[in-house]
Amino acid sequence: MKPPFPNRQEFIAAWLALTKAESDTTEYKSNFWAHVHWADLITDHPEVAFSVILEILNMDTSTKVLECLSAGPLEDLLVEHGTSLMSRIEDEAMRSRSFRKLLGGVWKNAMPDPVWEKVQALWDRSGWDGIPEA
Repeated sequence: MKPPFPNRQEFIAAWLALTKAESDTTEYKSNFWAHVHWADLITDHPEVAFSVILEILNMDTSTKVLECLSAGPLEDLLVEHGTSLMSRIEDEAMRSRSFRKLLGGVWKNAMPDPVWEKVQALWDRSGWDGIPEA
């Protein structure tokens, strides 16, 4: 099994730079490896992936980052490992309003129904899809 990433801080910095860059720019292309790496991280190291999601959320709550983190890595993590991670998801949602807001941006995708139902019970949808901020 591959290690989670060559360097956690480099990975986070590259993903944030990629997220904020315009597509087809040098910055976007040079950081695209971070997007590709999420799949391996989520599949092979779900606990690490969850902790990286939380770290990114603590670093940057800009709209662009929230949109990409929510409907990207968090949604993929919930699809693949939502059942096994649900107690951690619930604990974090109870502790953190910003995490509840992040949950508000996920889509069902291929998420198992019981996971989706729990996500919906935990999320804060304010600010998403035209819903006014609370």
